[in-house]
Amino acid sequence: MKAQWTTGLALVGVALVWGVAFVVMKPALEEQPLWDFIATRFSVAVAVMLLFRPQVVREISSRIAVRGTYLGIILAAAFLTQTIGLSFNTAATTGFVTGLYVVVVPLLSWLMFRVPIAGRVWAGVALAFGGLSLISINNFGFNLTQLWTLVGAILFALHYVVLARWSPGLSSYALTLVQLSVATAVAWVGALVDGYQPPAGLSTWLAIAYTGIFATALAYFVQTWAEARMDASRVAVILTLEVVFAAIVAVAVGQEVLALKTIFGGALIVLAMFVVEWPTRRPTVPHDV
Repeated sequence: MKAQWTTGLALVGVALVWGVAFVVMKPALEEQPLWDFIATRFSVAVAVMLLFRPQVVREISSRIAVRGTYLGIILAAAFLTQTIGLSFNTAATTGFVTGLYVVVVPLLSWLMFRVPIAGRVWAGVALAFGGLSLISINNFGFNLTQLWTLVGAILFALHYVVLARWSPGLSSYALTLVQLSVATAVAWVGALVDGYQPPAGLSTWLAIAYTGIFATALAYFVQTWAEARMDASRVAVILTLEVVFAAIVAVAVGQEVLALKTIFGGALIVLAMFVVEWPTRRPTVPHDV
């Protein structure tokens, strides 16, 4: 039970870091093109991981290399499609559609691996979806360009599900490094298509440092570690707290105005986390295949 809550709290920390990152990135993306920013951010993450633990290279087995490559490609494709969707739609709309992964994850878990989904997890998914809707939706209408974002949400969900299946028994650090290295290579392809533009000033470099070290290297390491111990559906519900933390920080720094629906939406997402993480007699741990 203690290990279950430790894993859950670690994921809450990831959601907090990602929520802050969303606010930090907003002004930085006005100074540097999106793909250039992502390529620089991921490069910093990979460099930091190698500097912090250079001996990890010896831990990269053929299994880690193959699985990390597939996971890195999925992650990069998710960022790509989400980015295309963001270029056509508002951040709020993109955030909501991307957040649909919380619904897709349990469906993919069952379709791909026949993982049974407990009733309390479905309840948590419903609560998180409701909270996400309250926080993100203002005047929402569907258009074809949002299909890019929807594909991104499905790819993020696929990454959650496959990572939960493949990470048990492997070095979380090594698997994270391979994933991020592959995603970095893909990001540089996107950045170099129309010429790389380096960060313009100190504030952009600070945003890159924060997102690269904390929101990429540390966060994806913790996610990889956690998914070896917790099923993907529960991870997805907890990580929807990112939207809550992003809203809190955005209000604190004056980017957004606090609305009553945001408070209710945040409360629903927090409740969803407690519903899926309430101690049970038989915690489930995904098995490798």
